[in-house]
Amino acid sequence: MRVRVYVDGFNFYYRRLRSSNYKWVNLRLLSQELVQSDDVVEGIRYFTADVSSRSGDPDAPTRQATYFRALKTIPELSIHKGKFLPKKITRPLVSDPATFVTVHDTEEKGSDVNLASYLLMDAFCDSYDLALIFSQDTDLLEPIRMVKQELGKKIVVAWLDGGAPSKRLRSFADSVRHVSDGMLQRSQFPETVRGRGGSRIVKPNSW
Repeated sequence: MRVRVYVDGFNFYYRRLRSSNYKWVNLRLLSQELVQSDDVVEGIRYFTADVSSRSGDPDAPTRQATYFRALKTIPELSIHKGKFLPKKITRPLVSDPATFVTVHDTEEKGSDVNLASYLLMDAFCDSYDLALIFSQDTDLLEPIRMVKQELGKKIVVAWLDGGAPSKRLRSFADSVRHVSDGMLQRSQFPETVRGRGGSRIVKPNSW
C-alpha cells in the first residue's frame, strides 16, 4: 500500500522522545517499522515550529536546527512550520492556591490544524492508501474519522506514551502501534549524516 506519514513534532517529542536517549531519530526508518514490509512510504510530513532559547537551555534552537538538517536528507520528507506565540499567564500556586503568580509562557500554534488539513487534502487527492499518524492529540479524532469512514482510507496511529488509547480512537483506526525503545534504537541516524553538497551534520553532544 501507498503510505503517507503525518508527524506532530512536539506531540511526538514531549510524549515519547523527551525522556528517551533516542532523539536522533530517522523518521523514514521509524515509519517503516510501524507498517508492513511491503508497504511503501511515499511521503512524510513533519509539523513543528522553531523553538526559542529557554531559561537554562540556550542551545535548544541550535539542536533543533541540526535535527532539521538531518531530516532534510530524507527525500520523502517535508517540514511544515507553525509558530510559537509568547504570552503571559496567571495561575495559582499548587502549594498555596490563594496566591497567584504571572509567568512567561509560549504556545505552539498551527501544527494540529496543519496536520489535519494535509491529512484530509491528501486523502481527497488519493495520495495514499494508508495514513500513519504520530500524534495523540484528541483534536485529530474527527479528521481521522472522516478519512477512515468517509474517504475509505486506512489509518495507523503511532502510540507514543504508556497510556491506553481511547475506545473512540480504536474504533476509527485500523491499528494502534506502540512506538517501543527497540524501534527507536533501530531507527537512529548515524552519528554523522551527510547533507546536501557533502556537508557533515553531526549529532548534538547533549543528545
